[in-house]
Amino acid sequence: MHTTAISRPTQRVRLRLAGELLELWPERVILLPEHGLLLAADVHVGKAQAFRALGVPVPAGTTEDTLARLSALVDASGAQELVLLGDFLHSAHVQSSAATLTALQRWRTRHSGLGVRLVRGNHDAHAGDPPAALGIEVVDEPWPVGDALALAHHPRPVAGRYVLAGHLHPCVWLGGRAGDRLRLPCFWFGDETEDEQAVGVLPAFGAFTGMHAVERRAGDRVYAIGADAVRPLV
Repeated sequence: MHTTAISRPTQRVRLRLAGELLELWPERVILLPEHGLLLAADVHVGKAQAFRALGVPVPAGTTEDTLARLSALVDASGAQELVLLGDFLHSAHVQSSAATLTALQRWRTRHSGLGVRLVRGNHDAHAGDPPAALGIEVVDEPWPVGDALALAHHPRPVAGRYVLAGHLHPCVWLGGRAGDRLRLPCFWFGDETEDEQAVGVLPAFGAFTGMHAVERRAGDRVYAIGADAVRPLV
């Protein structure tokens, strides 16, 4: 498997794609400051609950932690709208969990002035749309933003637009001088000059989502995420 060197770290990274400004945050989100949009992919609310139902010993309280992280990012970014790039609810079981629905409603009430939009993903097709009481607008992919971007769950090209998506839970392997290796989540951006590669993929926001190593192509830009920094790879 390909191991990549790492350049000087930065806290956040700003870059332009298709003429649009993106801010990459180490909290695994992208801010589009010129549109007031905060993007998060693959939140998977209720996944830990589903694991526990199968007897997998994962910690409780992950829904509250996930929503608290989202709250902190909404507050810090000043975004006018949160856009969820698919797989917001992990499964249909979430819809029948009183505790999870109460936590979601409490979170939504706290951010009652925030626009929230869900671009449907594959898990959303099985889980169903969030309850109407949450006030989340649900749209099919791709959802256009401005003149050049499209927001989606599946990382598929869209003619004339650069796509920002989720679904893959990308990561990268880093190698050290002692032969040790570290796997980190990452942002992965294809070459905007190649129509079939004009797709960028966000890391999964939710816990217990797993990760898949990227296969870098010529012209790709990859940014690894450390504990408190986004780091461009070379």
